[in-house]
Amino acid sequence: MRRAPVAFVAGALGAAMLLGALAEARSHPEGRTGVPAMVRRALPAVVSITTRQIEHDQFNRPVTSRGLGSGIIVDRRGYILTNAHVVDGTEQIKVTLTDGRAFRATLVGKDGFTDLAVIRIEAGNLPALRLGNSGRLAVGETVIAIGSPLWLEGGPTVTVGVVSALGRSMEDPGLPVLHGMIQTDAAINAGNSGGPLLNLAGEVVGINTAMIASAHGIGFAVSSAMAKPVVAALMATGRVIRPTIRLEAVTLTPQVAYANDLPIEHGALVVRVDPDGAAEAAGLEAGDVITAVAGRAVRDLHQLHEQLDRHQIGEEISLSVWRAGTTLTLRPRLEEYR
Repeated sequence: MRRAPVAFVAGALGAAMLLGALAEARSHPEGRTGVPAMVRRALPAVVSITTRQIEHDQFNRPVTSRGLGSGIIVDRRGYILTNAHVVDGTEQIKVTLTDGRAFRATLVGKDGFTDLAVIRIEAGNLPALRLGNSGRLAVGETVIAIGSPLWLEGGPTVTVGVVSALGRSMEDPGLPVLHGMIQTDAAINAGNSGGPLLNLAGEVVGINTAMIASAHGIGFAVSSAMAKPVVAALMATGRVIRPTIRLEAVTLTPQVAYANDLPIEHGALVVRVDPDGAAEAAGLEAGDVITAVAGRAVRDLHQLHEQLDRHQIGEEISLSVWRAGTTLTLRPRLEEYR
């Protein structure tokens, strides 16, 4: 599993769904003012993002690499929402609007926990898209993805699909775990990262962020419900403050339990403990299973993060931990996630 850069190919099913959506729009009492009109309204608020980063080769010689992504204007003053991995570590960020204007952008702030970032361009009175209510989405509902894939000229690309599943978690080793994800079969290609996933009302219900390279027709978007507080915090202060105990864990499922010969089937299985972090200081070890935080049950990694978010940085919390057949109570002190 990886984020962004591998292309998906839109299949016959996606094309058929697009034709169906267009047919639905044509039969609308307002004629052709349904989906096509909504897309026309949304397109000016979708931007193309190109980045430049200076890296060094094996001989320590500077090598320029370029990246591509998409973004959503969420504020008429020039604030743009995109993925953190699109702008992470870049030297320069360039934003191109659908009318052809190009601007240098500055990074306002980013949040690796949700893979979201806000950048800004010096322009005003821009078209903006509204973050909608992803909590109203239903599996099978039609959604539309817009982005700038594969360095194609001619402006953003529009693809259509359905909501395949809700509430997915992406646990990719070495990367932050993303929760509450929307799974869709709308075609997402390299460069779509940071673009909007829209419902048929033209509201942003997700931010396209990830795909599984070995699969076809499976893409993911950060839900608007997850994005709203992050965007507000980044625009206000440039950062999102959340607590952590500094460890890497995965959801313990019956399958994971069987593979690791564990007698319990639910909780957060600790994979790695950060050196000199709160978890290590409290005595947590790889192989431990966290089953409760402050007396509240933890059935998966998402619940662990939810329970930690209930507490303040600097607070000492009580963890119930299963280790080799015994239950321990450990008391890490929460640190700020960075």
